Amino acid sequence: MKKKWIKRALLAVLVLGLVGAIASAYRPRPVEVDVGEVTRGPFEVTVTEPGKTRVKDRYVISAPVGGHLERITLRPGDAVEAGQGIARLGSLDPPLLDARSRAQADAQVRAAVAAREQAEAGLKRAQSALEFARVEVARQEKLAAAGSVTAQALEAAQFEERSRAQEQASAQSAVRIAEQQLEMARAARGRMERRPEAHEQLEIRAPVQGWVLRVMQESEGAVAAGAPLMEIGDPAILEAVVDVLSQDAVRIQPGARVRIEHWGGEHPLAGRVRRVEPAAFTRVSALGVEEQRVNVVITLEEPVERRKALGDGYRVEARITLWEGAEVVQVPESALFRQGEGWAVFLAREGRVRLHAVKLGQRNGLRAQVLEGLAPGDQVIVHPGDSVKDGVAYTERPKA
Repeated sequence: MKKKWIKRALLAVLVLGLVGAIASAYRPRPVEVDVGEVTRGPFEVTVTEPGKTRVKDRYVISAPVGGHLERITLRPGDAVEAGQGIARLGSLDPPLLDARSRAQADAQVRAAVAAREQAEAGLKRAQSALEFARVEVARQEKLAAAGSVTAQALEAAQFEERSRAQEQASAQSAVRIAEQQLEMARAARGRMERRPEAHEQLEIRAPVQGWVLRVMQESEGAVAAGAPLMEIGDPAILEAVVDVLSQDAVRIQPGARVRIEHWGGEHPLAGRVRRVEPAAFTRVSALGVEEQRVNVVITLEEPVERRKALGDGYRVEARITLWEGAEVVQVPESALFRQGEGWAVFLAREGRVRLHAVKLGQRNGLRAQVLEGLAPGDQVIVHPGDSVKDGVAYTERPKA
C-alpha cells in the first residue's frame, strides 16, 4: 500500500508539473516598451528657414552727368566718410553746350530740390513718430511698474521705439543724400553754363559714411549720365531676409522673437520680425515641388561688436518663434496616436498598459502641449507597437 501511494503521489506531481509548464508556455509575456514622462516647463513652437543678410540702407552712386571717369581706386570693403571724394569726372570733348542739355540740367536741379524737400518732410514724420514712441515707452513703463500691463506690451513698445529710431536715422541719411544730389546737380549746371577748361573736373562725393559694397565701373573711360559707379552702405545696420512657406507666414506676427543660427559665429544672434511681406512668390523646391513662399524681414538686435564679422549677403538660418509658453504641460509626440477624431496615449501604470484619451494644444514636432488628460509625472509609452494594447502587462526596456 505504501508503494502504491508513493506512485500516485509521484504521478500527481508529474501531472501538476506538466500542467504548470503548459500554462507557463501559454501565459502572455510582458511586452517590452520604452517609457517617457509627462513634464511641465518652457515650450515653444518655431519655424526654421535659411535666409541671407542685407544692408538695410544701401546707396548707388551714379554719374550726375556724362563725362570721362578717372579710374576708381576704392575696393569693396573700403571705408568712406560722408563728403569724401570717391570718383572724378572730367569733361568730354566736345562739351555738351546745347539748349537741350542745359534744360535737362535745370530739370535735374529742380528734381533735386524737390527730392530734398521730400526727404526733409520724411525726416519730420520720422522725428514725430520717434517722439510718440518714446512717450508710449514711458507710459508703458509706468503701467508695467504698477502691474497694469504685461511685460510683453512693454517689450513691444520698446521695440517700436528702436524701429522708429532707425527710421529717423534712415530719414536723416536720405536728407543728406538729397542735399549732395542737389549740390552735384547745381555743380553740373554751372559747368554747362560755360565752356569747360582743359583741367575742369567734377568730384563725386560719398553722401553718407559707410563701406564700399560694390564697384560697378572700375576702369577709366567715358560714362553716360546716370551710369552706376559704386554702391555704398553701412554694414552696422544689417537685417535678414528669410522666405518661409505661406502657411507658416500667416502665423508669424511682427515683433516675434527670432534666433539667428549657423551664421559662423560662436553664439546665436537675437532678432525681431519687422515685417511679413504681403505678397508671396512661387519657388520650386529641391524635390521639384512648387511652393508659395513669403519674405520675412528680421531686424538684428545684437550689438555690432557681437556680429562684426557678418556682412552683406551672408547666409544665415533663422528660427522664428510662432508660439511660446513658460509653464506648459507637455508630452513626447512619439507617444501620441489617433483615436477616432481625437488623440490618445498608453499610460504605464502598476505594470499594466492603460489606454487614455488626451486633449492637445500646440505641437512643435518633438513635444505636444497637453490641455486635458495628463499631469506632470505621468509615465507614457513612446513608440508603441502593435503588441501594446489596453490592459496588457509590460516591462520597461533597458535604456542604452
